[in-house]
Amino acid sequence: MRANHLTRVLRFCTVVLLISAVLAACAGSPQPGPPGSGPPVGEATSSSGTGARGNPQPPGSEPPGATEPPGGPTTRPPDGGPATTGPAGGWRVGARPLPLRPDGFGKVLPTPAALRDRRLPTLDRLPPPPGGRFRSSIRPVSPAVRARMGTTWKPGCPVGLADLRDVTVSFRGFDGRAHTGELVVHRRVAAGVVSVFARLYRARFPIEEMRLVTGADLTARPTGDGNNTAAFVCRAARKQTRWSAHAYGLAIDVDPFQNPYQRGDLVLPELASAYLDRGDRRPGMIHPGDVVTTAFAAIGWTWGGTWRTPKDLMHFSATGG
Repeated sequence: MRANHLTRVLRFCTVVLLISAVLAACAGSPQPGPPGSGPPVGEATSSSGTGARGNPQPPGSEPPGATEPPGGPTTRPPDGGPATTGPAGGWRVGARPLPLRPDGFGKVLPTPAALRDRRLPTLDRLPPPPGGRFRSSIRPVSPAVRARMGTTWKPGCPVGLADLRDVTVSFRGFDGRAHTGELVVHRRVAAGVVSVFARLYRARFPIEEMRLVTGADLTARPTGDGNNTAAFVCRAARKQTRWSAHAYGLAIDVDPFQNPYQRGDLVLPELASAYLDRGDRRPGMIHPGDVVTTAFAAIGWTWGGTWRTPKDLMHFSATGG
């Protein structure tokens, strides 16, 4: 009897040790994490105004030559807090954090009247293109750009910094002015991305904002009013553990507020429900066969607006995901 009891105890201890070893091995394997409490819209852009108006990038981290629109209605207070829009905009972006849902997203609320036909002015972070002509550049990710990216890239991401490119392109704002935007994309798609935004510029398709995603975007409380056109961020696809196409620099979200993401009762940005009515055409909205879908199709990219569920109207990717 004692021998049988001792055998059972030894077997039990062996099983416990094996399970502990497996758990330890899994914990040591790098895995993409799920969206945090301040989930980005379409994986790349924040539903808050973080890094743009809600929490501007730290002093000294902005690109050289960043400027405010001369005499324009967008201003930033001296304490570095949220920028505000004047009469032309009528809305303070990033100023009102939303209550959170159990899944960590913000509560989906009706679109405020000031945003139902959203045409907010653009805050210039880079000098506008000289003479109003389309300009572009493609460069390796410099140490300064890397610093501004913050935690959006880190060791263990599926693409190395050497394979990413810092791209600047001209775009037209809802204010009708020419502006300069910045994206980080994979080196093999950089030239194609420039060609897309050249076409959008010629067509005067309006874009509110185009800046690098920062670490602050990933941890911000959602405000549901972000509208940043963005590309690279190293994180998992929404509600999944596989890497997003954004984590490879192979996807771009365009005018998220005018082109929201929808899955069931979830709408992102959370205040953009008015733009689910695609029959009510307003500036910045993307439609089948328009200049945006045509330009991206010309470089072999697919549109999330063709998916059955979720509908990701802002999302274009080289991978189809």
